Amino acid sequence: MSMLCLQSCVTHEELGTEVSLSKGATDLASFNAQKAAGMAEGEGMLQAAKEAQDGDDPPKGDFPVQKKSPKLCGSNYPLSIAFIVVNEFCERFSYYGMRAVLTLYFLSFFHWDENLSTAVYHAFSALCYFTPVIGAIMADSWLGKYKTIIYLSIVYVVGHLIKSVGAIPSLGNQVVHVILSMVGLFLIALGTGGIKPCVSAFGGDQFEEEHTSERSKFFSIFYLSINAGSLISTFVTPVLRGDVKCFGEDCYALAFGVPAALMVLALVVFIAGSGLYRKTPPQGNVLLEVCKCIGFAIKNRLKNRSRQIPKRDHWLDWASEKYSKQLIGEVKMVTRVLFLFIPLPMFWALFDQQGSRWTLQATKMNADFGIYVLQPDQMQFLNPLLILVFIPIFDLGLYPLINMCKFNFTPIRKMATGMILAGMAFGLAAVVELKINETDMPQLVPEESLIRVLNLAKNPVQVTIQDRDLFQQPVEAFQNPAEYSKLILNGEQQSLRFTLQHQGLSLAFNYTVKEKSVYSLIVFEAEGSLSSRLITDLEAKPENGLAAVRFINGLSQDVNLSIDSKRFIAVQKNYSASEYSLLERDKYNNGKCITEMGEFTLELGLLDFGASYTIVITNVSGGDVKTWKSEDIKANNVHMAWQLPQYLLISAGEVMFSITGLAFSYSQWAEFVLFTVLLFAVCVIFSIMGYFYVSVDPEDLEEKEEKRETSSRGNMISLVTQKTKL
Repeated sequence: MSMLCLQSCVTHEELGTEVSLSKGATDLASFNAQKAAGMAEGEGMLQAAKEAQDGDDPPKGDFPVQKKSPKLCGSNYPLSIAFIVVNEFCERFSYYGMRAVLTLYFLSFFHWDENLSTAVYHAFSALCYFTPVIGAIMADSWLGKYKTIIYLSIVYVVGHLIKSVGAIPSLGNQVVHVILSMVGLFLIALGTGGIKPCVSAFGGDQFEEEHTSERSKFFSIFYLSINAGSLISTFVTPVLRGDVKCFGEDCYALAFGVPAALMVLALVVFIAGSGLYRKTPPQGNVLLEVCKCIGFAIKNRLKNRSRQIPKRDHWLDWASEKYSKQLIGEVKMVTRVLFLFIPLPMFWALFDQQGSRWTLQATKMNADFGIYVLQPDQMQFLNPLLILVFIPIFDLGLYPLINMCKFNFTPIRKMATGMILAGMAFGLAAVVELKINETDMPQLVPEESLIRVLNLAKNPVQVTIQDRDLFQQPVEAFQNPAEYSKLILNGEQQSLRFTLQHQGLSLAFNYTVKEKSVYSLIVFEAEGSLSSRLITDLEAKPENGLAAVRFINGLSQDVNLSIDSKRFIAVQKNYSASEYSLLERDKYNNGKCITEMGEFTLELGLLDFGASYTIVITNVSGGDVKTWKSEDIKANNVHMAWQLPQYLLISAGEVMFSITGLAFSYSQWAEFVLFTVLLFAVCVIFSIMGYFYVSVDPEDLEEKEEKRETSSRGNMISLVTQKTKL
């Protein structure tokens, strides 16, 4: 969780600190405070501390003498940054494109349930935001940024290729697919996280020290390339998955293959600019130095527990025998910031649900926008789009307007406001989920089943069930069925007597009913007498917005049905029922019904999102088949556009809180409410902590410490540090 805390977008100026911008990979990565994520705040201050130590580590390895790169069109922008920006665009397209379809891949391809799919999705996201530590250590202590990017990009590409191969249905069984996919995701996480703290820092290295303005603008362009790649990929890859069919189903192999190709392109482009880059040598890892400093302070304090030894103002002052006062001072500032960031992971724990629970929510909604039908995983493109829209609105409009009102809208207050907006977003998500659940089937419990009656006879029928009082009125012929009725049983299953009264006649049938099942009692006329069948219905809505359809053949001869060019169904005569078939939402008016009398046109009409249908073939007349369609489970009637307000709020909250990082968590509609309350509670805690937080300027701290006399005991240095109100 501490790594997630370091993903804040609070700039160094906002926290009252200034840092060096020229050395370690994780330092310059702090400028990419937007979705480049990584180790921004903490490692930036730690790098300044590193540089302040007595002497720098000598360069390691064989690194060329620094040279000036050719400029772009006579400007002060080095030509090399063009390769870096294009590389970042392709890499972000690769990552976000693959991730956009990942949850539905687990759900549809592996047939995992929603909870497992969500858990694995967020575990992968968490791993992606842990591995930057590995990349930073490799770059700062061993290989340097350039070689680290090259080597880990190769790992990245291999992971993409393995992931794409694992999505080919004909390649092995599900165990093979899962193993390949998990190995691929691990390598992708290692690659994308490993290069994350290096690429933006490497871009900053290309500028000379006097071109700080151009360097700042470069990071804005760099951030734009991140969001452009994210925006395009989250819109395109769901189309490749859903609209393109391969191996008879959604084409996940293509949806993963295109991002893999983009990552190959990213690597090629980056290598192509090799001769233009300024490559700085590694100068030691700041994080390791800080850890050593903290460890030495704790160890030294434990060794000197005697009351005769003078106390020190801060526990980190016990490291003064070995480490410089500047490093210790900077570490103190980092620990204070980290304490302030303790509540922040809750924001990211909810934010990343756009790719999991919010996507799963979209699969249960109506995605027809008239001119275009959105894929449920395409809704994620709203976030990068809204971010690009909100940033200039907030920076050029909202914040200046607030300043004109003489309201001190500090960074702490901005972040607290962002958390409030995020909490409101999940409140709206909970309301939407409640409306969606209204079309769900009732929850089945032990010793309980659901039943309804389909009267396919020519006259009304009165149905009674042994010792039950369910159907009060006669069921009319071909009457649209009412809601399912609850049938209470005496155990896991029970044999019940069904009595049918029809035109003065009474007929009885015995059927065994099992608990937690859904049934339709089909009443029909066969060979001049009344008969019935008890058939099993779907227990829940079809997943992923698909429509389910089955057929009952009311003809006296077998039929063969073709719904489209790829789907054929055989149904026996005399009111036999077929199995359910899952279809994409569409109008199906060009089907075929083949009987002994010939071939006839089969028109089914619209099979809508999430609905279940029973279609009864009643007779054939002319060139058409006469059918009667019953909607067993209602279609998704909540439009996907109702997700727009929650995306607006979460995106506005992201702009105010931070434009970086991802995290993991999952929830159901009840959990939406829980997380709404949790986020508001964390917001209150964060605001209180922020009120008591005192910003410290490193230069002021150094100046004050230089003016104060330090007490000495041997070669021991005792520091007097600026206290906070915490």
